[in-house]
Amino acid sequence: MSRDLSVIGRALSAPTRSAFLNMLMDGSARPAGELSAAAGVSASTASEHLSALLDAGLIVCTPRGRQRFYAITDADVASALERLGHLCPPAPEITYRQAAGARDLAHARLCYDHLAGRLGIALAHSLVENGWLATDLVDVTERGAAHLRAQGIEVNELSQARRRLTRGCPDWTERRPHLAGSLGSAIAQAFIERAWVVRRPVGRGVDITRAGHLALKEIWRVSDPL
Repeated sequence: MSRDLSVIGRALSAPTRSAFLNMLMDGSARPAGELSAAAGVSASTASEHLSALLDAGLIVCTPRGRQRFYAITDADVASALERLGHLCPPAPEITYRQAAGARDLAHARLCYDHLAGRLGIALAHSLVENGWLATDLVDVTERGAAHLRAQGIEVNELSQARRRLTRGCPDWTERRPHLAGSLGSAIAQAFIERAWVVRRPVGRGVDITRAGHLALKEIWRVSDPL
């Protein structure tokens, strides 16, 4: 059965909508006012663009009191948008701050609810190199399950969820896959809860803390400097 790709094409045809989606790609839910301010558009213009994204099924809206919060629909939509990033040119960098932000995103960021950028790639490489994951980033080995259990991540519990346990997600800045799925999400959550990474106030970039660098070296055996 053929698919009408023009529906998604029309929804993605405006730079403002691209800006909204980029902001939401960290898995957050944000009010329309925050999105419009970041994109530099009026509230009425933001409402029109958000309606187009809602109609295309790319985002969902959840009322919270008097405000409405918007978020990427689910992990599948986030993955599809990340894959589309391979086909898209980078957004023009007008200011030094924007250029620095782009470098930060390439270094370490959240892709919906899992780690991406050079950090995500280095983790995926280490998981395979140490025999914790198969080379296709699909099967968790017995050694891997034991290692993850020591970090408070129960693979058996994650595998019972409807979401796939592991999946390679093509990284649009590194052109190699990082780890997604429920396991990728659990690892990212562990990094955040243990303050190995801290989320930036704006955007989806994360900073690796001193404790994080130590954990990458001693716990996750990441050999590449980050």
